[in-house]
Amino acid sequence: MTPFPWADFAAALPWAALAVVVVLAVTFAVAVRQGRHSVMDVAWGPGFVAVAVVSWFLSNGAGDDTRRLLLLLLTAVWGLRLGAHIGLRARGGHEDPRYQAMLGSAPGNRDVYALRRVYLPQGLVMFFVSLPVQVGMFATGGVGWLGLLGVLFWLVGFLFEAVGDWQLQQFKRDPARRGTVLDTGLWRYTRHPNYFGDAVVWTGLFLIAADSWPGVLTVLSPALMVWTLAAKTGKPLTEKAMSWRPGYREYVEATSGFIPRPPRRN
Repeated sequence: MTPFPWADFAAALPWAALAVVVVLAVTFAVAVRQGRHSVMDVAWGPGFVAVAVVSWFLSNGAGDDTRRLLLLLLTAVWGLRLGAHIGLRARGGHEDPRYQAMLGSAPGNRDVYALRRVYLPQGLVMFFVSLPVQVGMFATGGVGWLGLLGVLFWLVGFLFEAVGDWQLQQFKRDPARRGTVLDTGLWRYTRHPNYFGDAVVWTGLFLIAADSWPGVLTVLSPALMVWTLAAKTGKPLTEKAMSWRPGYREYVEATSGFIPRPPRRN
């Protein structure tokens, strides 16, 4: 097997970081103009796509072409769908309550504070979580059984995330269900099918990269994504915002918090 091209990979890292900076700079400019920094959520998925495109271009002639194409397409489909979904959901809206709470008591200039508390942390996370894609683009050797397993993981995760988002969107459009709890479809088996799907997508991308050395060294990247979704900002903040709804306590008691399983009987 051809050795991993460390020099080429190292030379590409600053360009991947620059892609993140450019995406965040454009997003910040749009946010200041619109007066709401929640547009950062729209840029989250496309930011990973920008890193994948840059890494794909710079790895030409260095990494395995099949793996490169897989990582590019799977990252792009995931990121562009997520960006479009959040963008359509937030179209014409106001600042997200989470950002209002964070920036409402900002010391000094609100936009400068947002740069430190929103854009810088999310940019660092974006770069770190995307490392399996960056490393995998330069990995040599053909795609084996672990890479194929990664594709299967990605497919399961993408379906959970996309279908879960669609079901929630249909639920919110029904005036008769306003103020109630979505407990049907995928939401019957996990309280967060979209977050679970997101975690499985990035586990799958890691497996594709880990199919060839040194992709396995990027294991902390999907671990950070899973921890963030399940224990830091995804699940906990959503459940805190939902806790006031009638029937939500019973829903929590009956339904898995993250990994899907049949609901418990009350």
